[in-house]
Amino acid sequence: MDRIAGSLYGLAFGDALGKPTEFLTVAEINERFGPSGPDDLTGDPALVTDDTQMALAVAWALHDADRLTADALEPLLRERFVAWAHSPENNRAPGMTCLRAVGGLAEGTPWVEATITGSKGCGANMRVTPVGLVPGLDLDVLAGVSQLQAAMTHGHPTALAASELTAYATRLLVDGADLADVPDALLARCRDQRTTYRDEWLGPLWEMPGATTPADFIVRGWDECVVALEQLVAALARPDDGQDACLATGEAWIAEEALATGLYCALRHADDPVRALVRAARTSGDSDSIAALAGAFVGAAHGLDAWPADWVARIEYADQLAALTSGLRASGATSSA
Repeated sequence: MDRIAGSLYGLAFGDALGKPTEFLTVAEINERFGPSGPDDLTGDPALVTDDTQMALAVAWALHDADRLTADALEPLLRERFVAWAHSPENNRAPGMTCLRAVGGLAEGTPWVEATITGSKGCGANMRVTPVGLVPGLDLDVLAGVSQLQAAMTHGHPTALAASELTAYATRLLVDGADLADVPDALLARCRDQRTTYRDEWLGPLWEMPGATTPADFIVRGWDECVVALEQLVAALARPDDGQDACLATGEAWIAEEALATGLYCALRHADDPVRALVRAARTSGDSDSIAALAGAFVGAAHGLDAWPADWVARIEYADQLAALTSGLRASGATSSA
């Protein structure tokens, strides 16, 4: 069982499955794909969106880093984000927050000035799951890396907290945690980290209107994630109606809802990874991001064998996914030393 590969490929599979449904209502999805939703990848290769492209950018930055500190990682993330923005393949309806912030990064603007401070869009955490796949990564480093990669484009405290939680969930699952135990573990993390501001990673980001101290700034992010996770727990306690997951936990355009709704789909179909992706793609919200996160989570839980073998061969960027599967495992950048 290769959980790292299962998660990396799962993210891409979910992204590709949700790509054609992202801007459709459930009624429109049913009309196009039938009432069960899209259940197979289309095309050879099966194309992904900016979700996978930016996750690959984060993964390659991690792969290339000789140490995981803010000073070492920020230039690598900047380089990869700018290369993504300028690529001719960046034609998959990318988010405006990412484009605006990366435009500033491309000009050499310090990231704390380039970031969009009011944005907590799901672009912050749709790309973060590779951080949770680095073996043996110290949890404080995982938190710092997760928040930094989010903060470079999405400066809202909830984007930071949701990104850390998304990577942490992936880490728990790769390490063998049961999917059913993840929501409670994330809520515990929210309580434990509620006033922790990671100055060595975030610098003066907290100095924005309305925040009086670093702790005052970050508390809002953790508290908003608690609301989303408690909504997830409540939704899971009810019988599954089989309907649009967005009605249970939100449309996922914002970071905390992307986390919650991706987890909702993964948990509702914890023993059927492909069905988890189909459920995520058959949604009225940010379907590709929901399905990408659901795929990363359920793939981390089940490993690569959970996915159809022909999907592995047909997915876009299969060469990069294969290289990173071994590359993240072998990377020496596993600490802040």
